[in-house]
Amino acid sequence: MKVLLVDGHPDRGRYCTHLLDRYAEALPSGCEVTRIAVRDMIFSPNLAHGYRQRTDWEPDLLVFAQALDACDHVAFFFPMWWGAEPAALKGLLDRVLLPGFTFAYHDNDTWWDRHMAGRSADAIITMDTPPIFLWLSYGNSIIRRWKGQVLGFCGFKPVRILPLGQVKFGGAEKHAAKWAAKVEKLARTIRQAEPGKKEMRLARFLNRGSS
Repeated sequence: MKVLLVDGHPDRGRYCTHLLDRYAEALPSGCEVTRIAVRDMIFSPNLAHGYRQRTDWEPDLLVFAQALDACDHVAFFFPMWWGAEPAALKGLLDRVLLPGFTFAYHDNDTWWDRHMAGRSADAIITMDTPPIFLWLSYGNSIIRRWKGQVLGFCGFKPVRILPLGQVKFGGAEKHAAKWAAKVEKLARTIRQAEPGKKEMRLARFLNRGSS
């Protein structure tokens, strides 16, 4: 199984990276692992023309797209800031999860094809907001968006979201063992819902004209 691990924290040596390390160590033997830290990538996060005109990818975006296309499973690790992922990670999504590559709108109706079908995904999100408050006050908005409007929209299935909080006020230290066990369990129990549906989409996307 090919596994892509994405470190979405803008800073080095943070708790997200520690959790990613624990996840990587718990993966089943024989996994082919690719690790990418968004902070080490050089690219513009701005999708300048939207979907009207293709914006050429910088080399680091092409490397990421190749890894995403090839993977059987992807796991994202990032902190929640202002109810969402850090700006560079959001820019990565904007620049790479494009129609023709990860999904395709239908011409004659409002539906779409999910080109990442056959792959599964996890998102491990650290936060200073207690999960109960995230649910009661904000309706688990970041969880719902990543599960339904980002990863699920593109066809990843199953999509598992693990919110970990409250990190501040000693929460990370207090819950370290419990949270590490949850992260490791995710890594040990990876499965694709429909592996037979996996198709490599990148070459066709790159060979198309401007979109």
